[in-house]
Amino acid sequence: MAHAIRRLMDALYALCAAIAGTALVLISAIMPWAVYTRYVLNRAASWPEPTAVLLMIVLTFFGAAVCYRAGLHMRMSFFVSAVAAAPAARDRARRRVADGLDRAVHDQLGRPAGGSDLAKLHRGFSIALGRVTYLPIPLGGAVLLLFVIERVTIGAPAEAGRVDIAAFD
Repeated sequence: MAHAIRRLMDALYALCAAIAGTALVLISAIMPWAVYTRYVLNRAASWPEPTAVLLMIVLTFFGAAVCYRAGLHMRMSFFVSAVAAAPAARDRARRRVADGLDRAVHDQLGRPAGGSDLAKLHRGFSIALGRVTYLPIPLGGAVLLLFVIERVTIGAPAEAGRVDIAAFD
């Protein structure tokens, strides 16, 4: 059962990474167009700025989920690091406590609900982007909550197969 859940979380992780990466690429493509139309054509296009805002929200919330699962997100690891080296069983227990603190501090149960309230609030907008602007907040929060639950219940994902971002420094 844990293997099936891990495979599902791996697929969700890959999907979130693709979504966040695509949002980043699109932001990088849209903003030069906004600058060109504003300063070269002297006639600013109306769509680049709201589109970039939407993509930034997508990048932020899905990127946070990806970073958390990869172990790169800001978290309560200082708790684990602050305690002196101990046997593996106690170290695992401290890591589980840190993951629990992550869940409490990030308020994962409240973020999806709060984001869906914002999405409902803007549901009546006549502009299509207005209706979906806040939708990535509850979706990204729900994915992050799934990753927190995965880490607390079956442990952190294996290091194999993940990109080591620090290697690119």
